[in-house]
Amino acid sequence: MIRLLSINWNVDPVMFSLGSIHIRYYSICWALCFFVSYVIFRKIFKKENLKEELLYKLTINYVIPLTFIGARIGHCLFYEGAYYLKYPWEIILPLHDGKFTGYAGLASHGAALGILLALWLFCRKYRKPYIWSLDRIAVAVPVAGAIVRFGNLMNSEVYGHATNLPWGFVFVRTGETVPAHPTQIYEMLAYILLFLILYYLFFRKNLGVNKPGMIFGLFLTGLFTARFLIEFVKENQVDFESRMPLNMGQWLSLPFIAAGIIIFVYSFRKNISIKNKNNNR
Repeated sequence: MIRLLSINWNVDPVMFSLGSIHIRYYSICWALCFFVSYVIFRKIFKKENLKEELLYKLTINYVIPLTFIGARIGHCLFYEGAYYLKYPWEIILPLHDGKFTGYAGLASHGAALGILLALWLFCRKYRKPYIWSLDRIAVAVPVAGAIVRFGNLMNSEVYGHATNLPWGFVFVRTGETVPAHPTQIYEMLAYILLFLILYYLFFRKNLGVNKPGMIFGLFLTGLFTARFLIEFVKENQVDFESRMPLNMGQWLSLPFIAAGIIIFVYSFRKNISIKNKNNNR
């Protein structure tokens, strides 16, 4: 009965081919991430009367290249460090075990670090407060995260443990025969919910202007708490994680959760202090 209710998932990860070049859904999803993020940022810049030329420089010169670099290096070092330290050139080339794969693994935690560095470099050059950029990127990133997880679903990767729940997916392409938690969909839904909350707080409550840092603190806490919890039902990506009390994704999420709580509390207290000072004048 349970098997009848499960979903057989056997989607070809290649969207279309141009000769020997294969265009994967995952690659399209990454491109779509930047497009959607750009649209959201353009609305933010318009709201704050900032030139779109500045947004173009932020996107092309900083965010896109450093996001990819961070995501790629993060995957290689966090999940397959021993291999890529032995064959470092394969970090750049889409090779593994000396064979052309056409697919380069990317890690969301590495992408997060790349984005943070990109924003810091941008703010340093154009003399913007760092927290200004963090509050605004926080609105767009959850949508990008949801799109990437859709790409993971199309790749039949990073899914969960076996489950008896009726919405379990049988990932046929990877040789699975029993339903598993579609953790890609769990994360997609969590990130979309977080986006709606942050979008409302930024555009309707003007939290990004009135209480600097609070949006970013909520973003870090919400996104990485969701990631931490969903990891409990997710299959390990590499063998060594089975010997760890928490998997790599969870260990990498904890510093971000802690940072989010600290930033949120600091922002809350700072704004309360400013409000009290103004009331006493």
